Amino acid sequence: MNTSRLEAFSDGVIAILITIMVLELRVPHGDNFTALEPLFPIFLTYVLSFVNLGIYWNNHHHMLQATEHIDGRILWANLNLLFWLSLMPFTTGWMGENHFSSLPTAIYGIDLILAALSYLLLQTLIVRYNGGENTKLKEAVGNDLKGKLSLVIYTVAIGLAFVNNLISLGLYVLVAAVWLVPDRRIEREVHSGHSSEK
Repeated sequence: MNTSRLEAFSDGVIAILITIMVLELRVPHGDNFTALEPLFPIFLTYVLSFVNLGIYWNNHHHMLQATEHIDGRILWANLNLLFWLSLMPFTTGWMGENHFSSLPTAIYGIDLILAALSYLLLQTLIVRYNGGENTKLKEAVGNDLKGKLSLVIYTVAIGLAFVNNLISLGLYVLVAAVWLVPDRRIEREVHSGHSSEK
């Protein structure tokens, strides 16, 4: 089974999620900057979640470019990832509407960490099904230090949401910033494979 349908379906779901999130930005009643003030926390959470969904979309695309074959387990692992991503409009809206209060900020982090774990599971299954240690994907991600560090930071941020929710939010932003820097490992591995085949 090739990856084209899986990638097309996932792209469509992520596009819908971004659309749902932007619909949470209500048009303000008023024509001055004061009317925009209540929307500021909602806008900030939208930007953070938009970036996170963009990161998943980008990395998911690159991962599938390095994937030759998929099976039923990979399809279910992908649906698991999409499930946690599909909760992002809800957790985003809840955190923004409540101005980053403790519980919504922690729940947002739980959604982020479960999406990250789901992505790691998907990546692991793809590597195993496509030849284990000798796959392009495994060579590209290596020991995945960035992924493991993200999980640690998310865990700390979830706990800190009940101590200082702004530090927690800052840690979520930090993880997004780390992943926002383009990760060229998979791209390089795929292109080096193409050039060696010629």
